[in-house]
Parts: sequence; structure tokens; C-alpha cells
Amino acid sequence: MEKQINFAIQGHRADVGEYIIYRLLPNRFVDAVGPFVFLDHAAPIIHEPDEPLKKVDGSGAHPHRGIATLTYVLSGEADHFDSAGHHQKVYSGGAQWMKAGTGIIHDESMNPDPGTNDHTTHALQFWVNLPGKNKAEQPEYVPVQANEVPQMNLANESGWMKVISGEYGAMKSRIPTYLKQFIYHVHLEAGKEFALDIEEGMELAVFLPLNKAVINENQYPEGQFLYFDQEAGSIKMKSLPDTPSDIILFGGMHYHEPIVAQGPFVMNTMEEIGVAYNDFYKGKYGKINYNAE
Repeated sequence: MEKQINFAIQGHRADVGEYIIYRLLPNRFVDAVGPFVFLDHAAPIIHEPDEPLKKVDGSGAHPHRGIATLTYVLSGEADHFDSAGHHQKVYSGGAQWMKAGTGIIHDESMNPDPGTNDHTTHALQFWVNLPGKNKAEQPEYVPVQANEVPQMNLANESGWMKVISGEYGAMKSRIPTYLKQFIYHVHLEAGKEFALDIEEGMELAVFLPLNKAVINENQYPEGQFLYFDQEAGSIKMKSLPDTPSDIILFGGMHYHEPIVAQGPFVMNTMEEIGVAYNDFYKGKYGKINYNAE
């Protein structure tokens, strides 16, 4: 049985500087998909070959608490610094995960990938809500380069599937998880199809970052966000006859604790939100060392 689509929407613009940002989650219908409480799509931007590189200089530094951020770099180079002393660059096809825990300040920039001739930057950023006990843990950071992302080829030369978070079959991401969750990236060559079975109770969304696709027999445009029912069933994905498709599937089991979100903090109570702000203003999240290697 095919899963039913509850609604389909386009994200709303929430640009940051020159970056074209579409905010997909939260939206007017749902505040979360499993533990995922936020999703921004940094749409593809083609940069001039001689364009000056953007540096992480403190102008974009901001705090987080109570969540993990997960950035999937579809194209480009993501440069990350944080107040726990982490510094890393992640390139096209890779991902980076940062657990804010009790509080952290981070700063990042996007540039074209110097290892390719592709002058495009393109990324997805998720906020993953942490269980209350994990909100009280120390910050962590895990970079995952493209060659470390689990991937399998689909049958009949249909394309491939990557596991960005969670697991599928024998594939398991290096990115830590605390609740049952997943992010899959399915690439279908032109005129191909693939189906996934989803267990009962899983909250599930699909996002089309680049091209049109047919999902459970209905065609949807680029940029579409689809939210499904929680019955057990299949997701049947097809690309158009003349165009490949990229499909992001993500979700997980329902987050049962209260969710109180304000600014960059996601906690379980308003009192905890107050503590998060007070600790930040008191300097308890530390400072970023931009000379870190």
C-alpha cells in the first residue's frame, strides 16, 4: 500500500545575505518531522570563478542549545568553527553534525568546492531536537566527508542511495542519533524508479532540491516539500523520462517531550529557554578561536 500525502508546499524565503534560503520546516502545517524541528534549503548559487572567497570572521557567529545541527553539503565547501575548539572543512557530498548540548557558539561559511570545477554552493541544514537528558550533555562535532557517507547502487542502473543519518539495511551513518531517525538521499537517473517501505508510526517528509519527480504516481516540482501519513506503506519514486531526480527523505519516530523553541534554542520548558539565554549572555558558551587548525 502506498503512503498517503497529507500536504505538499513550497518553502518560504528566509534569505541570509546573498544566500537564497527556503525555510521548509517549521511550516504552517507541522512544527516537526520526528525529531527534526527545522530545515533550511540553501538553494544552488553559481559563483564567478574569480569571486573572492568568503571567510569565517565572526560576523555570522551565533549560539545554539538543546539541538544538534546537521548540514548536508550538496555542492561546495562548508567551513566550520565553534567555541568548543572544532574547525573543519567539509566538501561536496559530505555532512557535518554539531551537538549544541549545554550551549555552543558556531560560525560557518560556504564557498565553491576547490576540488571540482563546479562553482556552485548548495546545502541543507537540519536542526535535530535532542531528548531532554542529552540537552544537558557537552557539545560534540562530527565531520563526515563524501567518501565516508554510506552509499549503495540501485538495481538496474537506476541510480544510488546515500544514508546521511540513521541506517538502511547494512548501511549506517557515522552521525550520532539519540532517537530513531533517518535522512536518505536517493538519486534516480532519467526514466528510472525506486521504492522504499516505511514502517508504521514513522513521521516522514520528502523534499525535491533540484528537479521534478513523480512520488506515488503524482508529479511534483522542484522545491516541493511533501508530508506523509504515519501508516505503514511504500514511497514510490520516479524520475521523468528525460531528467534525473534527487530526492531527500527524512523523518523518524515522534518526539514525545514538550518542545519550546525560541530563537536558536530548543528546550523542553520556558524556564530552560530563560537559562539558555542567561548562560549565553554570561559568556558560558565560550569563544571561538578563529586561529584554530
